[in-house]
Amino acid sequence: MSTATAPVSSETHHKKSTWATVLPIIGIVLIVIYCLAPFYWMLVSSLRPDSEIFDNTWWPAHPSMENYQAVFQPSNNFLRGLLNSLIVSVAVTVIALLIATFASYALARLDFRGKGGFLILIIATSMFPLVAIIVPLLKNFSAWHWINTYQAMIIPDLSFSLPLAVWNLTTFFKQMPDELEQAAMIDGCSPAQAFRKIILPLAAPGIFTTAIIVFIGAWNEFLVAVTMINDPKMEPATVLLSKFTGASQFNTPFGSQMAAGVIMTVPLVIMVLVFQRRIVAGLAAGGVK
Repeated sequence: MSTATAPVSSETHHKKSTWATVLPIIGIVLIVIYCLAPFYWMLVSSLRPDSEIFDNTWWPAHPSMENYQAVFQPSNNFLRGLLNSLIVSVAVTVIALLIATFASYALARLDFRGKGGFLILIIATSMFPLVAIIVPLLKNFSAWHWINTYQAMIIPDLSFSLPLAVWNLTTFFKQMPDELEQAAMIDGCSPAQAFRKIILPLAAPGIFTTAIIVFIGAWNEFLVAVTMINDPKMEPATVLLSKFTGASQFNTPFGSQMAAGVIMTVPLVIMVLVFQRRIVAGLAAGGVK
């Protein structure tokens, strides 16, 4: 009886192990399809000529680059918009990381009453709906003559990027043991030197991951820019994309908008693919190396 039971239990175990291997793969494939399907449809639509823009085929019958040519027409000023988006995104990322790195390190290392509540307050500040504060911001920026300036886009973006950056980096610095600084000080380093030479290199994956998240958020921002900027030379790419015009007043250039969306998305995709190892390390790595 035991000899008959052994093959059955072995076969059952084999089936379970097979399903345990196959099911995660199926789940990953479904998630990838779900995430990439909108981008694929945007890419396909950008290659359709105007006569085929509403076709539902998987690939255009007559692929064309005319939509991409239309995006870079001088009347759209799209290259200038990309430059404005890059300036704002880089400024937001650099300023947010400079402030968040020191603030989060202090929050991770210092013990004081109410620190937990202070961290909750920091993350809570980013939960206010932007549409609820956009009117007070517009009133203040108008009084300060900040309309049509870079700071009118950078400052509001920072108010939402900083809490996320501080929260992420505080969690990362908490994973690093205090013995790292203590060992560096025993070797003759000052606290500042220990932070610069020991902590920052170890924290590089977390800082890099936070930088990617902040940059993507600033790159895709729309509401603040469309409210604070009305000068075409200062508008970022997201705002210019929404203002593309067709051949007539009531003609919406869906193909050109899709092409502009692809142009704006591809740099982010390439950046994430190139630095994916650092991003994964920043999400998963601890402080002990």
